[in-house]
Amino acid sequence: MENSQIGTTLTHHVLLQQRQHAKRTGEQPAGDFSELLNQIAVAGKIISAEVNMAGLADILGVAGRTNVQGEEVMKLDDFANNTIVEILRRSGHVCIMTSEEVDDPIEVREPHFPGKYAIAFDPLDGSSNIDVNVSIGTIFSIHRRRGEYGSPGSEADLLRPGAELAAAGYVIYGSSTMLVYTTGHGVHGFTLDPSVGEFLLSHENIRIPEKCGTYSTNEGNSSTWTASTRHYVDAVKSPGDGPLEGMRSRYIGSLVADFHRNLIKGGVFLYPADAATGKGKLRLLYEAAPLAFVAKHAGGYASTGYESILDMKPSELHQRVPLIIGNRDAVEAYERSVADEKST
Repeated sequence: MENSQIGTTLTHHVLLQQRQHAKRTGEQPAGDFSELLNQIAVAGKIISAEVNMAGLADILGVAGRTNVQGEEVMKLDDFANNTIVEILRRSGHVCIMTSEEVDDPIEVREPHFPGKYAIAFDPLDGSSNIDVNVSIGTIFSIHRRRGEYGSPGSEADLLRPGAELAAAGYVIYGSSTMLVYTTGHGVHGFTLDPSVGEFLLSHENIRIPEKCGTYSTNEGNSSTWTASTRHYVDAVKSPGDGPLEGMRSRYIGSLVADFHRNLIKGGVFLYPADAATGKGKLRLLYEAAPLAFVAKHAGGYASTGYESILDMKPSELHQRVPLIIGNRDAVEAYERSVADEKST
């Protein structure tokens, strides 16, 4: 990071990005997006404070219900979801939302004013790791609405390809709290300084390193993998000096944490299709598409093994997909492995 960037807040950085966009397009910035991202940052600060206090407060453990995917909901899941929904509902910048924890779209109606954006989010990714103090995170994606400004949004505003995203990012709660986002013009990371309560620019213009040094996957699931996935993992971890050989295994089991490490250090994450069903586990709208958008603008790539994640048109809010994401060369090598299996 250049010295001139020291002390740059998230709000100031977004405003600078908007001014640069205005120069490129001739459009005058209205300020809505900077305010919206600032509201997401506020939600991240509140969740971060609660996560840091979780061991001292009555907020660890399960909430006593399951979500739409049939997974146990943790108390912190509920807290994070409610925090984000209420902050964004009152912001005046959102017309409709969808959360991994809620079955149906979350509409914005009177007395709140429906805004220009539709948002999908995973309020607390990796929540099964909450009780053991592993890094977890919030993932978000932002589309510009299609309908008339000022009217309620619809599900069609949400069921859009990732390639049409206006912005995406995540907040990771670990040894420090970081917010990483992109509007399609570079990926930038901000670290929360708790002494001043601000996200400050710490990682400007993040690029995935060319060397793909690690692979991240749950090898406990290898019995359900396709032959192409088994062949690929055997190949990348085999000894050798090639660019996709001799990789080390690094798997946390929290998608945000695994992705963030690979973004900074270089690596590939795999949650492949199940051999029996041909389906993956991760959600397209809440996990795969936003992280694919971040990866693309950091020089990486995301695929199902058959097609680009960003090109997929969602058919339902809670659609599951396989996800292979990280260094472009490594992901494309996986696609070739799948193609080779299909051709034999």
